[in-house]
This record gives sequence, structure tokens and C-alpha cells, in this order.
Amino acid sequence: MKKGKIFPVFILMLLASVFTQAQFESQWRGIRRDGVYNEKGLLQKWPAEGLKMLWKFDGLGKGFTSVIIYGEKIITSGMIDTTAYVFCLDMKGNLIWKTVYGTEWTESWPGCRSTPTVKDNKIYVSSSFGKAVCMDVNTGKILWRNDLKINFGAQPPKWGIVESPLIVDDKVIFSTGNKEKNIVALSRMDGKTIWTSAGAGELTAYCSPLLIEHHGKKIICTLTANSVLGLEAETGKLLWKFPKKNTWSVHANTPLYHDGFIYVVSGYGSGGIKLQLSEDGNTVKEVWTNTTLDNQMGGVVLLNDYLYGSGQDNKTWQCVDWKTGVMKYQTSEIGKGVTIANEGFLYCYSDKGDLTLLKPGENAFEIISRFKITLGTDYHWAHPVINNKILYMRHGNTLMAYSLAAE
Repeated sequence: MKKGKIFPVFILMLLASVFTQAQFESQWRGIRRDGVYNEKGLLQKWPAEGLKMLWKFDGLGKGFTSVIIYGEKIITSGMIDTTAYVFCLDMKGNLIWKTVYGTEWTESWPGCRSTPTVKDNKIYVSSSFGKAVCMDVNTGKILWRNDLKINFGAQPPKWGIVESPLIVDDKVIFSTGNKEKNIVALSRMDGKTIWTSAGAGELTAYCSPLLIEHHGKKIICTLTANSVLGLEAETGKLLWKFPKKNTWSVHANTPLYHDGFIYVVSGYGSGGIKLQLSEDGNTVKEVWTNTTLDNQMGGVVLLNDYLYGSGQDNKTWQCVDWKTGVMKYQTSEIGKGVTIANEGFLYCYSDKGDLTLLKPGENAFEIISRFKITLGTDYHWAHPVINNKILYMRHGNTLMAYSLAAE
């Protein structure tokens, strides 16, 4: 190859790598679905009056979904009256388009609850009633639909089906709650069936699944009403299941995987379990249980061999040793809620609307900064997102963008 051509080829390879990574990040709770972001140059202490708001968008309707950043577009969903929309905004908070994808949950805690997933210019979204939809990210045009109730007997549990679609190669994964066709893989391109799995034959448990890559094997890990499941990603074959129960069969947190181990946690006093995957990924065994950290739906993060998150019945923010499952310390100064992390700091969004920057120490938490989210409607349940030094906060009808850039 001539020297003059090396540099352009290198640039194209670099751009392809960056674009691929950007696509991979366009899903629920970030690049690994674990709530840990990797931004540099962020404020390590916030102004006394709170972060600077860059813009806000009112008009999302009811919902608890997060935003997804894809290139120069912001994607989320919301319910107006009973109609469910996917919204596409530009980076200044202006509406580009909105598209109807069905109806949403109007009973207890009404609104959209499943964050869309975006890959290769396609948005994937599912409704509480089992409607799977794919649409074009640039225009909002619907490319395909699949009614999971009609085609696979989907059965919404007490509060509807809640799941952010998982992309695995050419497949998009959905849970149905049907006894025989419990989890299905559809083609990303046209929505046609690739495989179905009986799983454990249980109702869905409000959980977004995780793709685990373990010693060359791709495993889909999720929770249904009473079980943790591991499925072979290529075929849907059930590799293993492990019991996980609580009063209401609610397991709303995505599993967490690290170095051959899986952690699952849920509320209603049930707490968390750490499992060890066998070398071939075909079996699991219990390592420890912990009932103090009983997070309901706010997620936990793993930083430097410690788990951080808030309890539900145990209404404290806690630090739990990843290796032993023993709680090291806790604080009751912040109400229960959602946890994400960046550069060793915890961003804690309580269900009372307080946003707190928390620094884990050796033996205690240090509250660095905090302010209250006063705009928006209904419950403070949406998970925050960090992208390009901007913090995106959704509170019901309102999306807010705050600058995190260090001056």
C-alpha cells in the first residue's frame, strides 16, 4: 500500500470504530447496561444552586423511560392520554418527530415504562401490552410490527410488560410471559421469528435482559417471576435457572455481570444473590446472598469491587463488598432511588426528587453536592443518562439537560 493511502484508511477505520461504539451505547443504562458511564472532564462539585440547565422539553406525557442518545438525536417515549409515542429530539431539545407505536398502561402508575433501544438507524420499542415495533431513527417511519400477544400469547403481568429490548447480533430479544413461548428472538431487520424459548414458563418480572459474553459463549441473562435464567443467545436453549422469589414477583433490575459472576437484586425484602458461572457457562452456583441491599428498581453499580445502591425496605444508600456480600457502610441522608456512576462518583436520584453527587470513601459516603429536581410531573423514577458532558434527567412530562462540563 502506498504511504499516501495509509492515513485515509486509518481514519476510516477509526471512524468506524467510534461509530460502532456509539451504537452500542444506545441502550438502557449504557454500554454494558450497568449504569456506569465513562465521561471525562466532568464537574467534581456542583454549584450551590445546582447544575446549569441547558434546556428543557415539556410535552413527553406520562412515563418513566430514560433517554437514548444516538448520534445527534435524543430518543425516548411517553404517553399522551392513552396513546404511546416515541419522541426524537435534536441536541438542543427541539422536537424532530414523534411517532405513535400503540397504547400504553393506564391503570396503576400509568405511562410508558420501557426505554427504547437503537442500533443501525433502527429504534426498537415494546409496549406494556406486548407490541414490538421497529422504526427508522431519521424519520420515525415504522418499519415493522410484531404483536407478541397474537403471535406468541404474551401475557402482561400486574403492571404490564416492562422490558427494554436487547440486541444480540441480528436478533432483538423480547419476553412474553407465555408458558411455552416465554422468550423470543426476532429478526432485527423484519421482525420475523428466529427462535422461541420456554424459559422457565413464568410471567415476566419487569426486567430488561443482559447479554453476557463468557469465555466465548453469548448468554442472555434475565429474570422472570420466580427465576434467574441463562439462555444460549444463538438458539434460545435454556442453559440454567436459579430460584429468585419475592412477594410480588417483581425483579425490575437488569442483572449485573463481572468476571464470571452474576449479581441480581430485587426489592420487597428479598435482596441480592451473587452467582458464579461455570467455565462453560452451562451452570451456576450461589456464592452469597445479601438482604440489606434490597433495591426495587433503581439499579446498582459496581465500582472497584464494591456494590452501591439504595434499599427499598432498608431505606439507606449502601456499600456492599462484591467478594463477600457484607455491607460495609450505609447512609440514611438520601432517600431511596436510582444510582448511576461516572469516574468514581455516584449520581443518586431519590424518589423525592433530590439529585445528589456522592463520593464513596473507605468507610463512609461523602455528600459532595445536591439539588432538587422541581420541574416535571408524577414520580421520580426515570434513570438519568450521561452523554458528552451532559446529564439528562427525565421527570414525567419534562426532559431536562444539565451541563456537567468542568469549566
